[in-house]
Amino acid sequence: MHGAGLRRESSDDALASHVMHDYTEANLDPQTRAILDYAFKLTIAPSDVHHDDFMKLKEAGLDDQQILSTVLITSTFNFMTRLADGLGVEPAPGRQGLVEEWLTGPARDKTWLMKPKS
Repeated sequence: MHGAGLRRESSDDALASHVMHDYTEANLDPQTRAILDYAFKLTIAPSDVHHDDFMKLKEAGLDDQQILSTVLITSTFNFMTRLADGLGVEPAPGRQGLVEEWLTGPARDKTWLMKPKS
C-alpha cells in the first residue's frame, strides 16, 4: 500500500523501489538522506539515538520544527504499526483516506515534507 502511494505520488518507480527496499541506494539530496538515516535509526535502534544524531539533522539544514516533525512522524508510524501488528488488527477500509486527506491538506504546504503538486 505505501509503495504504491509513493510510486503514484513520485512518478518514479526506481525511487519508490529504493525507498521501500533500501533507501541508501536511492539518489537523494543530502537533507532527505539525513532525514531517512535518522528515521531508520530511530526505528531500528531508538536507544542509540543521541544528541549527535539531532545535530546531523541541524547540519543538513533542518530547523527545530522540521526535526520535531521528523521525530513525530517516525514515532507515530512506528507506534501505529506495532499496535496493529501486536493486536493482529488490520486498518478498517477507508482509513487510508484520512491520511491522504492530511497529505493533500495541511501537509501539502510543507515544502520540506513533500513537493507541492503542479
